[in-house]
Amino acid sequence: MEGLLETRLTGERILLRPVRENELDAYFGLLQEPEAMRLTGTQERFTKESTSAWLQKIGRVHEDRVDLMIALKETDELIGEVVLNEIDPVNRCANIRIMVSGRHSDRGYGSEAMRLMLRHGFEDLNLHRIELGVYAFNPRAVHVYEKLGFSREGVKRDALYLDGRFHDMILMALLEEEFRARS
Repeated sequence: MEGLLETRLTGERILLRPVRENELDAYFGLLQEPEAMRLTGTQERFTKESTSAWLQKIGRVHEDRVDLMIALKETDELIGEVVLNEIDPVNRCANIRIMVSGRHSDRGYGSEAMRLMLRHGFEDLNLHRIELGVYAFNPRAVHVYEKLGFSREGVKRDALYLDGRFHDMILMALLEEEFRARS
């Protein structure tokens, strides 16, 4: 781990960039949105102190992860995050996860952020495989991931206990040649 993260990816309507010191309140607000937390299976309750410590950590360069904030290009408003984590340079694979504020969902920002981060993973980081897990109660996300080229590979049965019951996690992945064929 050396230095501050400087990766910036620019799309048509959004940009992916490192978190800024003055964004604690905005990021903390994202972590308080019940629907976003439910869809990501997040059960942890965050404090401002733990969130501040986390932002300091992800604002730095790490060999095994790239954490980028999703901001509107026009206003620079923070609307979510997209993360490549569990980066394995030997096997050239990683996990990807995303969270977009509920008031900015259904506008295509998440799809654009995923495309930008996938391109970064396959082209800049030389990854061969990017995988994710999505809960079965989020069919809209499954549909978006399939449109991006991800294939279903399996199911982790009863992987999450939330709202008094167990939920399956659908495992999906995209390979570099599949990504290139769509680009």
